[in-house]
Amino acid sequence: RNGMIGSDYSTKFAPWLAHGNVSPRQIARECRRYEEMRVQNKSTYWVVFELLWRDYFKFFAKKHGDNIFYPNGILGKRCHVNKRKWGMDAKQINAWKEGMTGFPLVDANMRELKATGFMSNRGRQNVASFFTIDMNMDWRYGGDHFEETLLDYDVHSNWGNWCSAAGMTGGRLNRFNIVKQSKDYDFGGDYVRLWCPELKDVPDKYVHEPWKMSEALMEECGVKIGSGRDYPAPIVNPDVQPRIMNNAGGGGGRGGRNGQRRDNKGTGGGGRNGNRRDNNNPNRGKGQRQDMKSLKVGTYRFD
Repeated sequence: RNGMIGSDYSTKFAPWLAHGNVSPRQIARECRRYEEMRVQNKSTYWVVFELLWRDYFKFFAKKHGDNIFYPNGILGKRCHVNKRKWGMDAKQINAWKEGMTGFPLVDANMRELKATGFMSNRGRQNVASFFTIDMNMDWRYGGDHFEETLLDYDVHSNWGNWCSAAGMTGGRLNRFNIVKQSKDYDFGGDYVRLWCPELKDVPDKYVHEPWKMSEALMEECGVKIGSGRDYPAPIVNPDVQPRIMNNAGGGGGRGGRNGQRRDNKGTGGGGRNGNRRDNNNPNRGKGQRQDMKSLKVGTYRFD
C-alpha cells in the first residue's frame, strides 16, 4: 500500500473500478473469501479499507454537490482556520506538473504520472499536500491536472480528496513533511533515482535533499543543482514552515480524509467490544499475527 515501485504493491484495480468494469462489492467479497480460506493480513485489510473510502467520497459528493469544486470547498465563504488566499502562479504550477519542483519525491511522482497515467497512494497524498500547503497553489488546479492525467480518474474520489488535502472540508490540516516521507518510504532512493535520473549518482545521504550538496560534491556526482542547471533548486524554502501551518497545526500522517491521522503505532487493537480479527489463523506467521494487532475491524458485511 505504501510501495511505489513494481506491480505487486497495489491491486491496480482502480481504472477498472472507475470505469465500472468491476464491482467494488465483488472485490470485497473475494478479499473476504481469501481471508476465510487462506489468511487475513494487512494487504486484504487495506484493500477493503480503501474501497470503503471510495464509497465514502461518493456519499460525500452526493451530500455536498458542486461545493466540492469551489475554492473554499464545503466550508463556503465563512471564516475558518484553513482559509487563505490561493496562489495561481502559472510557472510554479507548471513546474509541479512537469516534476521540476526541486523536491525529488514530488518530482518522481509527477514524472511517473505524466509518463504512465498512474501514481501510488502514498505519492498522491504527498504531491497534493505539497501543492496545496507548501506551494499554496489553488488546489483546484491540482484536481484538474489529476482529472486530465489519471487513468483511474473518479470524480468523487479525486475532488473529495483534493478538497480535503487543501483543508476545505473542516478539521485538521494535515501537512506531509516531504523530506521525511522520502526517507521513510524510499529509504535507499531507488524510486527517486528511477524517475529522476539526474540524481542517479547522488549519495543516499543527499538523494532526498540534493540542495544540501556542496559544489565539489555536485561536480563529483555529475549533477548541478540550481536554476537553469541539471536539476532545479527547491521551488519553496525547505527550511521554512508554510504560514498556514502556524494557524492549523499539522503533521505527516494520512492526508485527504478530514484530517484523520494514523501514526506509526497504528490505530489500536480493536474496539471496546473486543471487535478484533482472529489471530489464530494457522496460515499466518508470528510476524503477521503481530501486524494484525494494529488493525481495527468494522461491522460491515458483503453479501
